Amino acid sequence: MAAFPFAIAAVDGAARTGVLKTSRGDIATPAFMPVGTAGTVKALTMGQVAATGANIILGNTVHLMLRPGSERVARLGGLHKFSGWSGPMLTDSGGFQVMSLAKLTKISEEAATFASPIDGSRHVLSPERSIAIQADHLGSDIVMQLDECIVWPSPEPRAADAMRRSARWGARCKIAFGTRHAQALFGIQQGSTFEPLRRESSERLIETGYDGYAIGGLAVGEGHQAMCDTLDYCTGFLPAHRPRYLMGVGKPIDLVEGVARGVDMFDCVLPTRAGRHGQAWTWEGSINLKSARFAEDETPLDVTSDCPASRDYTKAYLHHLVKSGEILAQVMLSWHNLAFYQTLMRSMREAIAAGRFEAFRREFHAGLRQAA
Repeated sequence: MAAFPFAIAAVDGAARTGVLKTSRGDIATPAFMPVGTAGTVKALTMGQVAATGANIILGNTVHLMLRPGSERVARLGGLHKFSGWSGPMLTDSGGFQVMSLAKLTKISEEAATFASPIDGSRHVLSPERSIAIQADHLGSDIVMQLDECIVWPSPEPRAADAMRRSARWGARCKIAFGTRHAQALFGIQQGSTFEPLRRESSERLIETGYDGYAIGGLAVGEGHQAMCDTLDYCTGFLPAHRPRYLMGVGKPIDLVEGVARGVDMFDCVLPTRAGRHGQAWTWEGSINLKSARFAEDETPLDVTSDCPASRDYTKAYLHHLVKSGEILAQVMLSWHNLAFYQTLMRSMREAIAAGRFEAFRREFHAGLRQAA
């Protein structure tokens, strides 16, 4: 029996809406998880993040094990207490970060050994160590298995090796995790853009058995259409009665198309990263507040939004903040972008519940076309 009950309330095509019940609160799906890499969603307080409608955030295993150290976080009461976030929290396993440090990393069957980008110190991350950091030190609610993530494109034999090692590491994670009632363990499907490998990966995951299932190895350079083509088949390989989590995705159009293919959970650094660089996401696509065309624009980003950054300040003022290099620009645009993402997810949940998701999808694409 899964640690956290997952109830699907409505299905519209492949899209579905429901609730994942955790010991720290309910997660309405489809859900977008803001990324709190080092125990902080960059530029925002946890109160601001919660006010956008987010009810789960993500923390990063490798960053936190390097600084301030996962053992220190544990001594200080765990990541929830340390960061001030009281809701559910998911931690990644470290697999993606290990891939991003490829020149500093050595992969063996036993573990990944890598050099810290902070001070060059050497660290070993095994499946067992990843579980100990996430579940015991950080105290996350949803723990991810350690996987081997590879860049795209990679030849099929290389993708097969990484997928099978991920499956073996996942089985070791399951043993290390044991039986827990207040925490859940998710497995990660791998296989790049190769359908037979995605199918095999899913079969191996299901044989091991997890509380939820993630789709890894996408948003690593393959492009939007290749991602959608892969999702066309790979979500269907995963159990329908458990949550499906597409890792590291993405742009609003990626979220809409992922939901259309049966994905329940997403995370991405994009909304806050874009905000720190003067970019705002809207129903008509993204806009660059650095542009001179906003210098005297007296309209807000979204007059209908509940978010003060979206509703109460003009584009002219935001343009001024961005061009002046004011720290407040990063705060305001990150806040707006997260609020927009949460509004997008809520709109999709409502559309699925009303049986009009395809109409919503068409309207969303039409808005992007009109702005182009």
